[in-house]
Parts: sequence; C-alpha cells; structure tokens
Amino acid sequence: MVARPRIAVIDYGMGNLFSIKNACLVSGMEVKITVSRRDIIDADAVILPGVGAFYDAMEALRRLKLVSVIKEIAESDKPLLGICLGMQLLMCKSYEFEDCKGLEIIKGDVVPFAGSSHEDGKKFKIPHINWNRIWKEKEGSWNNTLLDCLSDGEYMYFAHSYYCVPEDPEIIISTTKYEIIEFCSAFQYRNIIACQFHPERSGRNGLLVYKELFSQISKAKRRNQ
Repeated sequence: MVARPRIAVIDYGMGNLFSIKNACLVSGMEVKITVSRRDIIDADAVILPGVGAFYDAMEALRRLKLVSVIKEIAESDKPLLGICLGMQLLMCKSYEFEDCKGLEIIKGDVVPFAGSSHEDGKKFKIPHINWNRIWKEKEGSWNNTLLDCLSDGEYMYFAHSYYCVPEDPEIIISTTKYEIIEFCSAFQYRNIIACQFHPERSGRNGLLVYKELFSQISKAKRRNQ
C-alpha cells in the first residue's frame, strides 16, 4: 500500500496556510505547515504560498534561513508549487516599491499592473481581485502538469497587483487577460510549477489541482516501490 503523500507548506508568515492545508487534507494528503529544513527535505512535495509584499516576504525567507532549502528543492525532482506571491518569489526581481531580488530560481521579473490604462485613459482597477479564466498557452501545454485535470478557460480566483514575466516564454502554460493585459497565470519548469491564482480559494476547480498533485505523487511513489 502506498503511503499518503506528505506535503510541506512553508510558513514564513505570509500565506493562506490553513486554506491550503485543508485543500491538501481533503485531497488525501498529509500536511505540515513548517519552517523546518528537515520537514521540507523529507516531504514528497513542497508548497511556497504567499500574500502581501515581495520585499517583506524575501526578508522573512532570509531571516528564517529558508532560501537555501527552497533552492535545494528546486534542484531536486520533488514538486515545488508556488502560489500567488510564492510564484513571484521564484523570479529574479520584483519592481514592487523598489527593485528587490527574488529567489532567482526562474529567470524573469515581477511587474505591476499599476499605470495601465485603456486607450481612453481610463485606469484599471488595481488590485486584480476577481474570478478570471485561465487559458492554455498552446495545445498540450497542460499535459502532465497540475492543470491537466482542468478544461481550457476554467475560472480561478485571483488577488494580485503584480504579475510574472518569465524570460523564457516556453515555460508559460497558462495565460489570463485582465482588461487589456494578457499575463502569465501559470508556468512550469522541470519540477517547478507556479500559479498566480489561488487554487485553495477556487472552489471545485482549485480542489482538482490539489487532487492532481496527490495523483502525480502517488504514481511516482508506486513506480519507485
């Protein structure tokens, strides 16, 4: 019998921790909300959540000495899931308030919606807090990813003022349009998958993402038995 997948949710004080924990539990996984290096290394998959300011988040990760272990997971074959601010932290730099270096795991920047407007000069409402659709970047881009369980154009819940611009467009697996801006709403690079939306707050569709994580880890564990 295959043991239940063990998930480490990194707790640096800036995330929807208990919503994520509940989604994992409902999907059949064991969960630890933790800052322990050992817990993170021993987990079958790691979730980097996040809401709030980029600079404060990076300061917290450095203070808790979590930067090196996150990079270690990124170099392994274990799934690393970045959610919302957690997605942005994986990038090289954010332009929030002041230029701030990220984890530098994924090449690219985090840029603001702020200042965006229609041709008539009408400003966008910022932040982007709403249900919005996610679209496949190209045919087959969701194959063997955590989005494989979804249909093109499904609604997910967003709450953000900044978005990621990966240097390599080939890693983008989904896009979303807000007003006149089309942005990367999810990317995957090797074992790293990240989404700007909150699966844990996206109802049935979001729960399917966690169930897909359960399924992929369980299959990998069976292969390795």
